[in-house]
Parts: sequence; structure tokens; C-alpha cells
Amino acid sequence: MPTAAEPTGMTSPAELAERYGLSKSSIRPPLSSYLRELWSRRQFVLSYATARTYAMYAGARLGSIWQVLTPLLNAGVYYLAFGVLLGTKNGIDNYVAFLLSGIFVFTFTQRCMTEGSRSLALNLSLIRTLHFPRATLPLAYVLNELNQMLVSLAILFVVVGFTDGPAWRWFLIVPAMVLQMMFNIGITLVFARIGTFVSDITQLLPFVTRTWLYASGIFFSLPSKLEQLNAPSWVVQVLAFNPISAYIDIVRRSLLQEHKQNELPHAWTIAIVWSFVMLAGGFWYFWRAEDRYGRG
Repeated sequence: MPTAAEPTGMTSPAELAERYGLSKSSIRPPLSSYLRELWSRRQFVLSYATARTYAMYAGARLGSIWQVLTPLLNAGVYYLAFGVLLGTKNGIDNYVAFLLSGIFVFTFTQRCMTEGSRSLALNLSLIRTLHFPRATLPLAYVLNELNQMLVSLAILFVVVGFTDGPAWRWFLIVPAMVLQMMFNIGITLVFARIGTFVSDITQLLPFVTRTWLYASGIFFSLPSKLEQLNAPSWVVQVLAFNPISAYIDIVRRSLLQEHKQNELPHAWTIAIVWSFVMLAGGFWYFWRAEDRYGRG
């Protein structure tokens, strides 16, 4: 029998865990260890992204052909609404390529944000069952959208053809896509964390991205439009730091020779700064909540 000096209460869970050498499964690892573990799961990210791409079109009669039809149909709607009805194509040579490049680049970031905001919420059962770096899920969504972007670029190359400037300039799209990919990873990780704890963000995002769409110079030349409207200097400065405008401008420089007269100043600098800041900041912001995903 225990004496009066001995405790009679039950052993706490913490004491039992310490006694048997157990640790929390949801503990946040150091950042360096987290990066190494994330890299070791790269095959899972690739496989998951491939499976999502297949699942998106598995039930459709035309199957993966929709990867080509979807961006073309979207571009056709915007061309009719803005290029024809509103006349924004006036004064812009090769307006079809001008419009397509803007839509495809913007859609790449837009879909990463919206799909990434649901990436954890839609996979709670997986998160609660297996132990793995949670960042693999948003990264898989970004990789899935990159696949769609590559299909869109192939369409754009066909539209532009070899008659609109030297083909060697097309290689500038590679660093542009790398920079946008870095930016997209960062912003997707930010919204993946927000979407996990604030479910209403998925309802708000369409309005945010639609506003961003109209402010990014997709349907018209941004410098020319601001000059026509005699926009205040602060408006010009704010729009000049729009990362999407910078990525679109770089792609148009690469494909369209006549785009020189509509180039944005310091586009490369803005694109590079935004890419590194968003990638580092977004990854750190997501990692800080690693031990909270899938709980409660």
C-alpha cells in the first residue's frame, strides 16, 4: 500500500511519454531539417501533382484535351469582351499574342493562390493520418498549375510564330518563369496557411484576384493607359510595383518585338525582388504553423 507521503494520482501523459521515449508527432522541426525532409519527399510532390492533373480531366469526354481548350476559350472570351467590344486592341500590334501572354501569366498565379488556399483543408484526412512536411501539398498544387502553364506557353508559341522578332529572345521566358514560379510558391504557401484557419478566404479570393486582374495591364498597355488618364503619380508608382505586371512585361518583351514602346521600367528588378522576398517570406510564414495543421 502507498504511504501517506507517496502520491496516489495517476501518471500524467507527459510523464508517460518521457518514460517510454515518445515525442509529439506534430512538433515543428527546425527549419533546416524541415527543408531536408521536404526535399526527400520530392517524388511524392511530383506523383501527387501528376495524379491531380489526371483526375481533373478523367471524367470529361475530351479528357486532357481540355488542357488546351480551357486557356483558348478563356482567351476568346476576353478578346471579344475587351479587344472587340471595348476596343482595347486599338494601337497594339499583334493583340492576340499580347492578350494571351497576359492571361496565361496571370492565370498561373491566380490558380496557384486559389487552389493553394484549399490544399490543406481538402486533405485533412491525409494530414491527420500520415506524418510528412505539410508544405508538400501546396507545392504539389503549384506543380500541377505549372504543367497547365507549360501547355499554355506552347499555345502561345504557335500563335506568335517566328514572324514577331528573333526566336532567340524566347529563351528569356525561362528565367521569367523561374522567377514567377518562386513567387507563386511563396504566395501559395501564404494562402495555404490562411485558408486552413480562415475558411472564408476562399470566398473572398475571387474578388481579390479579379481586382488584381484589371490592375495588371492584361487587356491594355499599362503605361499608355495611365498616360491617357492623366493618373496621379502615386497611382503610377503603386501599379509599377505590381509583381504580375512585371512578369507579364518580361514575357511580352521575350515574344513581341513591338512591345518595346510599352515596356514597364525596372521590370526585371521588380520581378527578382518580389520572387525572392515572397519565396522566403511565404515559406517561413507557412513553416511557423507546421505543428498546427490538421489539429482541432
